[in-house]
Amino acid sequence: MAASGAVEPGPPGAAVAPSSALAPPPAADHLFRPISAEDEEQQPTEIESLCMNCYCNGMTRLLLTKIPFFREIIVSSFSCEHCGWNNTEIQSAGRVQDQGVRYTLTVRAPEDMNREVVKTDSATTRIPELDFEIPAFSQKGALTTVEGLITRAISGLEQDQPARRANKDATAERIDEFIVKLKELKQVASPFTLIIDDPSGNSFVENPHAPQKDDSLVITHYNRTQHQKEMLGLQEEAPAEKPEEEDLRNEVLQFNTNCPECNAPAQTNMKLVQIPHFKEVIIMATNCENCGHRTNEVKSGGAVEPLGTRITLHITDPSDMTRDLLKSETCSVEIPELEFELGMAVLGGKFTTLEGLLKDIRELVTKNPFTLGDSSNPCQKERLQEFSQKMDQIIEGNMKAHFIMDDPAGNSYLQNVYAPEDDPEMKVERYKRTFDQNEELGLNDMKTEGYEAGLASQR
Repeated sequence: MAASGAVEPGPPGAAVAPSSALAPPPAADHLFRPISAEDEEQQPTEIESLCMNCYCNGMTRLLLTKIPFFREIIVSSFSCEHCGWNNTEIQSAGRVQDQGVRYTLTVRAPEDMNREVVKTDSATTRIPELDFEIPAFSQKGALTTVEGLITRAISGLEQDQPARRANKDATAERIDEFIVKLKELKQVASPFTLIIDDPSGNSFVENPHAPQKDDSLVITHYNRTQHQKEMLGLQEEAPAEKPEEEDLRNEVLQFNTNCPECNAPAQTNMKLVQIPHFKEVIIMATNCENCGHRTNEVKSGGAVEPLGTRITLHITDPSDMTRDLLKSETCSVEIPELEFELGMAVLGGKFTTLEGLLKDIRELVTKNPFTLGDSSNPCQKERLQEFSQKMDQIIEGNMKAHFIMDDPAGNSYLQNVYAPEDDPEMKVERYKRTFDQNEELGLNDMKTEGYEAGLASQR
């Protein structure tokens, strides 16, 4: 193709209006035919359209064609017989490609100047030897040759030279010198490099040896940068917005229930609490306005742990009484110095301090109706009084003792005041549950895998 096939820049495109002289549309299979001068059936579609220069009617010609070893393009040409204005440009008939493309052509012979080139609006053209660049979106798309690209660049630089010379602009002389260098490139006196970089991936440089490899042409595909995506108007799909989950940690839920003492209607408050360095627990409290009865209970917010937990605290200072403590329903308590042991489920689940739990234990033991009254054994009564005195000494910090919490479910907790460092007075052990402990927790009969097959066979 001669250099005259280059696309010249012009005013905005013509406004197209349908005409009664439209040719019948070709079959879908032959909509894009390979470009060829010998194909007589490949004729452009002519559409009468408005000239945006003189506002008279001109003629737009559209040619849907296919570049060999490339893809489909639309070549459009407009001419106005009234004012003589004309404009030609190309558009890709496909979508923006998944990756950008960069063609690096080393021009060594005059034959390379005749290579077909498809340059889209978004392509940047560079000639490193001359430090020359045509930025993206500064020219319309073109179906031309390498020689046509250089000729088009020369025409663009010469366009305003007469005005620069008349104004004695200092840049006019430098531009003339640069134009001479561009014209010398057309003679291919020495090899030079032509780079076409198109983020849309729709530009093309012909390989005359196709489908064989061209040693003078290097094709590089690359992922677009964020700036290039914005330049092409591409927007990444925003991730689907997940519905906002209701945060129950900051809310106190209420539900209606009956008082366990007088059976009057009452309300139970429930709140989800995150214990630092442990897990979430559910605190439930009921307050009866009829009889004044109050009760509170703590439930573990998680599953049964794989291992049981045994926590041993050596009480050496009154400040130990302020440690936060979570005792689940499955936790037993032992104080060896008092020869005391509290079994599972006694006192229920509690979230309190060590002092609060010890006081609850003292009250539970000393106010037991079966150990008080006239029928009580004097020896037993004396032992209870001794137990109560020693418990008071522990609470006041006057007696050292060991406090042991053993929870096979692993859902109990005692605050480590040195966290995240180890507490020298506290020992936390993880152990494997025995068969009897699993039996008490109901884990031996619990089947969590493969139960669907058993249900299907029963049906």
